[in-house]
Amino acid sequence: MKEILSDIERWRARGETFAIATVVATRRSAPRPVGAKLAVSAAGELVGSVSGGCVEAEVYGHAREVLAGGAPRLLSYGISDELAFGVGLPCGGEIDVFVAVPQAELVDSLAALVRDQARGVLLTVVEGEELGASLLVPEAGAPVGEASASLLDDAPEALRAGRNRVLEREAQRIFAEVYGPPPRLLVFGAIDTAEALCRLAGGMGWRTIVADPRGKFATAERLPSADQVVVAWPEEALARVRPDRETAIVVLTHDDKLDVPALKGALAAGAFYVGALGSRRNQARRRERLLEEGVAEDQIERIAGPAGLDIGAETPVETALSIMAEILARRAGRAGGALKDAAGRIHVEVGQARPRA
Repeated sequence: MKEILSDIERWRARGETFAIATVVATRRSAPRPVGAKLAVSAAGELVGSVSGGCVEAEVYGHAREVLAGGAPRLLSYGISDELAFGVGLPCGGEIDVFVAVPQAELVDSLAALVRDQARGVLLTVVEGEELGASLLVPEAGAPVGEASASLLDDAPEALRAGRNRVLEREAQRIFAEVYGPPPRLLVFGAIDTAEALCRLAGGMGWRTIVADPRGKFATAERLPSADQVVVAWPEEALARVRPDRETAIVVLTHDDKLDVPALKGALAAGAFYVGALGSRRNQARRRERLLEEGVAEDQIERIAGPAGLDIGAETPVETALSIMAEILARRAGRAGGALKDAAGRIHVEVGQARPRA
């Protein structure tokens, strides 16, 4: 939604109605993830994508029909479609796309939720009774929408799961679309690799934070890509940032009085990724220090050290790329090897297979 929000608000300022097509399910190698959107205005303008170009023209036509008064509809596309070469997916995947005209009040509330980066879930009936009805359930606040209150029963579990998916009921299929703040990257050590990491993560929409007690190093001028620079010792920085299971933490320092409290606090916070630079000798020394501090061995095993994937990195930018690749693999529940050697599907749904603290 975030990617098309500015265009939707532009249309609304002109008084235009619009339809939104949303990918609600994928099978095999789908080109776009669950939750991807294509919006079509009454004037015929379109933004976003549901397939990277494979079926956009067909979905556009259905959106125009819905805008003209047609009922909301659930569409399915795949290589087995009789029109495969015309409107199918040559990648061999399958997608389900739901097309509807959203309620104005719901759009207002959803836009505010996205802008505030607040948590919530949008529940939409994509098949069965109350077809097209939606209910937005913020984590904090009152629900908004025209769907019956019975959908509220599905909200807590959908929020806990933290990923977009279709919920099956006896007489309904409901698409649960989860919204929330972006993932965060917390880096300890204001060095050149920290700036490279922030530049990479920021380009993917992550919020980036660098912490270092050395005020001469931890400056906005030296770290222009960081969203936040914290001049503080690890314990204080962790208390201010309050990392959670949507946070990746990387320790770039080579000083036990910084490394040990940073790693100990990162593990205690339940960050989904905890990585540390340094040679294997340094990693072994840190391990002993952490054991002396009372950190359990199974927790120490969670540390990715040396951090990063084995790509032969040498420069700070290459090192940052190696570490960020490992972070993304961990977040997706992947090993991080070559795609040609992978047995599973290429694309992983956002939020799928998140490690639990």
